[in-house]
Amino acid sequence: MQPTFSELTKKQLFLLACAVAATAANLYYTQPILPLIGESLGVKESALGAIPALAQIGYAIAIIFISPLGEVVVRRKIIALLSVLLFVGASIASVSSHIMMLGVACVLIGLSANITQQIIPLVGSMMRGDKKGPAIATVMTGLTVGILLSRTISGTIATHFGWRAVFIMSALLAGLVGLMLYLILPNQKPNLSMSYTALLKSLLQLFKKYKTLRKATYTGMIWFAAFNALWATLALHVSEAPFYFNAQQAGMFGIVALAGVAGAKLAGKWVNQLGAAKSVSYSILIIVSGFALSVFTQNMLWGLVASILLIDFGVFSAQVANQVRVFSIDAQAQSRVNSIYMLGYYIGGAIGSSTGVTLYSLFGWSGVSAIACGALVAGLIINRAN
Repeated sequence: MQPTFSELTKKQLFLLACAVAATAANLYYTQPILPLIGESLGVKESALGAIPALAQIGYAIAIIFISPLGEVVVRRKIIALLSVLLFVGASIASVSSHIMMLGVACVLIGLSANITQQIIPLVGSMMRGDKKGPAIATVMTGLTVGILLSRTISGTIATHFGWRAVFIMSALLAGLVGLMLYLILPNQKPNLSMSYTALLKSLLQLFKKYKTLRKATYTGMIWFAAFNALWATLALHVSEAPFYFNAQQAGMFGIVALAGVAGAKLAGKWVNQLGAAKSVSYSILIIVSGFALSVFTQNMLWGLVASILLIDFGVFSAQVANQVRVFSIDAQAQSRVNSIYMLGYYIGGAIGSSTGVTLYSLFGWSGVSAIACGALVAGLIINRAN
């Protein structure tokens, strides 16, 4: 008899965290290799932001139309199909000869990365009381590692083997992870009986019903937009004077950003001590301090390093706290409330990726950082509002 996820062991949580890391990484592989893609496909710098943005858009679409299915369809089946789709999308990306073809592949990759949003609410719904925060923090640590090391991995592979090799690696990894999840996930039947149309309609009803959900969604959208604006423009910034870094060197900033792992892990404890709302507010202040520092130290390596440490630590601390808050809203609608929250989150990510590159071409690195600070202050006000 297979164990239920209410009996999650540390080993099971670790494997799920690894799966989340490997899957989420696909949304960020392109960021440090944008200059190489632009040179190879003949794409102007101002248009490059569309590549990571399309993956984010695909992810947002999946959050609306696929994530809620986790409450009415066996998750194991959903994840198996998404794993196949991820393999196909990455394979298409590896042979793309035109920006439009790569764009379609990125949308498919974004859709299939919904695997993460099948795993995270599952863990949140099966862990109770004081165990919920640490369990979510463990899985979110995997998400953090995947997001951050994705840039280092893709930058290194692209420098030595070309940018197409990044997607070949992605396709192979998708197959391995998909097989692992199919073997370890239980064939657990959903408890909810609802038509697909009713399921989708209920998303808007839940958003209107819960003020806490709206607050969490708006604040998450803002800080993730700022976060993606940073990472979508970082490779462009450090490829120019005074740094002149290549793709591998730009990707190495992902190692610096592993401070986010500490943020995700510690946030699980902070939420129990401070409460989710206060934890989010303190985390946003840390993000603001990082962007503020980057305004004044844009051409100093130590300043970039320190800024990224603060920003990533704050972002992933805030994310864990916010998801604990979201999963505490309605025990009967874990996937749906998470879908609403993550929809806003990744719409923010897509906006940040696309507009960040445009803002960088207009105002430079300090301009992007200053605008991010202003947006984050607005997010802090929303989070503190009664």
